[in-house]
Amino acid sequence: MPDVVRGHANELRGRSMLVRRTEVFPVECVVRGYLSGSGWKDYQRTGQVCGHPLRAGLRESEELAAPIFTPATKAETGHDENISEQQMADIVGSESTEFLRDVSLRIYQEASDYARGRAIIIADTKFEFGRDKDGRIILIDEVLTPDSSRFWPLDSYEVGRSQASFDKQYVRDYLEHIDWDKQPPAPTLPPEVAAATTARYLEAYELLVGEKL
Repeated sequence: MPDVVRGHANELRGRSMLVRRTEVFPVECVVRGYLSGSGWKDYQRTGQVCGHPLRAGLRESEELAAPIFTPATKAETGHDENISEQQMADIVGSESTEFLRDVSLRIYQEASDYARGRAIIIADTKFEFGRDKDGRIILIDEVLTPDSSRFWPLDSYEVGRSQASFDKQYVRDYLEHIDWDKQPPAPTLPPEVAAATTARYLEAYELLVGEKL
């Protein structure tokens, strides 16, 4: 840490980090190994996901033949929008698109293999990247957390329906249940919903890490 920060080490140790400024790529690098969420909705409507034609007859939550790269725009307001690789190339260039696609697929595959060995399916995930002042492309946001991924328990996985989930889908389901119109202000979460969400996150952590937090 810089000298000016070291003088406050006792207050900052364990709850601070040194970061690097980057120029952010204005796209979400999404990888899907299973057909769920907005990908499932796109498939039902068009038979494709982000320009990837998929075979007919796939069911909700079904595993894909191979993971696919399905980028999305980073919306300033509202929801991100799924786009094709070509649309991404129009935004960030072909060379950057190929690099980000390949590294995203590689990270997802390694993480997916690791998690499956610990009874968790990573259905999909998203990465964000930026370029630093030296021109290096680096990861710039949380990686493979329940906030950026769909984590499903392997022992209850069943094709053809939505899955129980370790991620924030539990909160989404509650908000859908109360028919919130998705306009601010957001409703207050009941304590039992917050507690149940926390329990799911902790369970995912313990399965993946092999010890209690």
